[in-house]
Amino acid sequence: MEPFERKVTKVGNSFGITLPNELLKQVGLAHGDDVQVEVKDGEIVLRKKEQVTLPKGVDAEFMDILNDVINEHDKAFKGLVNR
Repeated sequence: MEPFERKVTKVGNSFGITLPNELLKQVGLAHGDDVQVEVKDGEIVLRKKEQVTLPKGVDAEFMDILNDVINEHDKAFKGLVNR
């Protein structure tokens, strides 16, 4: 798909951009899907959020907290890999 340009528009108290259907189909996104957004090396990266089914007895709130801790200490964890 060829590069394209979009304008940032106001949506309520936030801002947004529109994405062409062709692009969404190409990456497997549809209306209502969740995406993860991050800034990496000064660029905005969007990716489809992976749906994970938790095993019985594992609390989703616990997993959210664990994910926050992992993200907060990601650099330290990666530094431990080669020790």
